[in-house]
Amino acid sequence: MTDPGHGSSRSALKRAERGLERVIFNSRWLMAPFYVGLIVSLAILLFKFLQLLYEFITHAWSASESDVILGVLSLIDVSLTGNLVLIVVFSGYENFVSRIDPAGHPDWPAWMTRIDFAGLKQKALASIVAISAIQVLKAFMNIDLSLNSEKLAWLVGIHLVFVVSTLLLALSDRVGARGEGAEA
Repeated sequence: MTDPGHGSSRSALKRAERGLERVIFNSRWLMAPFYVGLIVSLAILLFKFLQLLYEFITHAWSASESDVILGVLSLIDVSLTGNLVLIVVFSGYENFVSRIDPAGHPDWPAWMTRIDFAGLKQKALASIVAISAIQVLKAFMNIDLSLNSEKLAWLVGIHLVFVVSTLLLALSDRVGARGEGAEA
């Protein structure tokens, strides 16, 4: 003999479970303001890039070759940082909030709808390594002006940590992908 109230309590639990799942699923939209904030930071980076470009152009005639190279490296540094922000905005939104429909956008970059979380981590770390390398190169180019071997050693050490971290992440992703392929 079954308890008539037992079935209704089970359906109430099921409704509560579905409601909780809906709240959890919809909570992904709480990330959207973060991506809007990153877009604002991208606009600030553009302002900084234009400021650096203006200074670079106005000082180019009297600048030494080393100063020109440092100016170009500064522009590349800000550009790579902007690329990193853009990658995080697009792939983060696509992976965690909502799919982006590229239909009707013939110039839509193909990578934007194909980067998964592992790819996002690798691209982010690769950008950080490139930015770090530029900082080390800039410090090396300025070595005559202010020989601070301790600072240069720290920059090189931190850069090497980024490089090793990136390699280890790529290796672990590759091993993980092989493990998933073997299970399938």
